[in-house]
Amino acid sequence: MRKLTLLAPLAVAALALSACSSAAAGTSSTASSGATSASGTAAATSCGTTVPQIAAAAKKEGAVNLIALPDTWANYGGILDSYRKTYGINATVANPDASSADELTAIKTLRGQASQPELVDVGASFTQQMIDDGYAQTYKPTVWDEIPANLKDADGHWVAAYYGVMSIGVNTKLVKNAPKTFADLKDPQYKGQIGLNGDPREAGAAFAAVMAASLANGGSFDDIKPGIQYFSDLKKSGNLTLTKVNKANLLSGEVPIALDWTYNFPALKPLMQQAGFDLQVTVPQDGVYGGYYAQSVVTQSAHPCAAELFLEHLVGNDGALGYLKGGAIPARYASLVKAGLVDQATAANLPDPATIAKIAFPTQKQLDAAKAVLAAQWGPMVADK
Repeated sequence: MRKLTLLAPLAVAALALSACSSAAAGTSSTASSGATSASGTAAATSCGTTVPQIAAAAKKEGAVNLIALPDTWANYGGILDSYRKTYGINATVANPDASSADELTAIKTLRGQASQPELVDVGASFTQQMIDDGYAQTYKPTVWDEIPANLKDADGHWVAAYYGVMSIGVNTKLVKNAPKTFADLKDPQYKGQIGLNGDPREAGAAFAAVMAASLANGGSFDDIKPGIQYFSDLKKSGNLTLTKVNKANLLSGEVPIALDWTYNFPALKPLMQQAGFDLQVTVPQDGVYGGYYAQSVVTQSAHPCAAELFLEHLVGNDGALGYLKGGAIPARYASLVKAGLVDQATAANLPDPATIAKIAFPTQKQLDAAKAVLAAQWGPMVADK
């Protein structure tokens, strides 16, 4: 009964996200011709229409070029290890800590070369740019119909294999009174201690922190300005440091308070303990903001079948359960629950069901508008450049 108490609300939330957000996002849950999960087939490509066929073609290619997948991010270390062992394919990750903007720059710089990134994992605010630049290959994986409409592009240019919630990670050995809300972070006692995971004009996690702060300060998906003003005030007060949130800076204690996704902290907790620190993670209830990262097979790839196979792995059961282990919410969460693949231990790193139930995603139009405002205002108001 406790298992049902924990999981049922999450399953309902996942289904509700699909139902209530598809109209707002302007997407359709109906797959176009050639993509039906009922028969376990993908849209026809030269690689095949079933996972075994795609795997055989990928095996001949032998490798896939990936980018911006840190081992501690949503358990990508475990997911990559599983992919390599399952299919015997060499999956290399260039520039693991790269931002979403860096990923697009790498594609442009290495366009058509053997070392070009062949699958990307970018923040929601970068999906339209991927499409506009002609980098996003149209591909609908075999489980297409199980992915909620608001977590995929209707034409198959991208799918969002997972999502998370913006949270506050606190090194409680260095910060005795751990902040739990965006309002708390204004307190002078946190001077020089608060960090973002990158520049919000380039990094999806930092963009999400600004959106969350906006929601906490009277803003909305249509108005990100209160979030920019919030960080401008934190910068002026000295609370905000422009030192980037990453593994090294957290383990060194250089960033005692980190604004980042919920799924980036579980893998760091044991490492923090080894370094003599304790980590406390809280979702600020005054600004609950959930966001997904989108995966696209990149056009003009040297190993297209291995890239398609990696996407199949991410959205399939192995990848989805790997995300769960890292504290990320897989797009196919409702299907996993229905299949009996999720128990209390598997869901231990997830935010509580009540928090997940609050999540709604901005539409592409809202994301593009917010990104434009951020691009114009973040420099003069916060970054001084």
